[in-house]
Amino acid sequence: MVALAPSFCLVALGGLIRNRLSENAWLGLDKLNFDILFPALLFSSIASRPIPLPQIFTLAISVCSLLFIAMILAYLLKPLGPDRFIDFAGLWQCSWRFNTAVGLLATTSLMPAANALMPVVLGIAVPISNVLAISALSSSSNNTNFWKTIIAVLVNPFFLASFSGVLVGISGVTIPTPIMMPIKLLGNAAIPIALLSIGASMDWTALMKINRFTAFMNFIKLIAMPMIALILGFLFELTIPQLTVLIVFAALPTASAGHVLAAKFGAARRPVATLIAQSTLLSALTLPMWIYVATIIETG
Repeated sequence: MVALAPSFCLVALGGLIRNRLSENAWLGLDKLNFDILFPALLFSSIASRPIPLPQIFTLAISVCSLLFIAMILAYLLKPLGPDRFIDFAGLWQCSWRFNTAVGLLATTSLMPAANALMPVVLGIAVPISNVLAISALSSSSNNTNFWKTIIAVLVNPFFLASFSGVLVGISGVTIPTPIMMPIKLLGNAAIPIALLSIGASMDWTALMKINRFTAFMNFIKLIAMPMIALILGFLFELTIPQLTVLIVFAALPTASAGHVLAAKFGAARRPVATLIAQSTLLSALTLPMWIYVATIIETG
């Protein structure tokens, strides 16, 4: 909890200063973060150290298993959700998507070996989770061409940064310092801006709007999935660093911009934004607990 306290303070600060900037200014910061700063952070974090190919394979199998299990569990809640499938799909995606900024912060209190793996896990999960979300949303939407959106995912800065970072890591190539240092400097600005933006856009009254459907959705995302990650870790015989990072990854709140993608396909935007806020606020309680579990595993 102590390690995450500064992050939660920045989220709260974002809520306090939201009216100090116009909506267009916040949108501009989000675009800067999405197009430049966060890709720089992902690339520099992944490409800065060699990545053994067998490790990529093991992590990929583990991450894919987690995402698909979350997808299946949340689908079982469909009878409790909205009547329109597209509205359900907008909420459904929140069960397997994740907050990248929180993910990069959450493992800083773990041992260096585990902390170094989180960018790799995120690099694997970003394209897969987005393709799954687009598949779910496009299956009942006539608003957006599926293949055009898939192409947009493949050329988006997050995917390109993750994919190129993994390629550099696997190759073992060391990028010269004069090139890597500016990328790292850009990346250093990503997380503070992202946390402020999360706070500025959050509905701080969201917890008062929890119903049976969203309660189960949050339970799956914040409680059930880390437990399943623990089980998968033993089944796949993961190393201690791999296991601990998988647990923390599974415990992350959902993606902060999921409502934007949902609205693009014609799903109701407000319920998704409310669920995202609930997930983020509740993770302030659940995520430190799972980080503590991970540290016990490391030291045990």
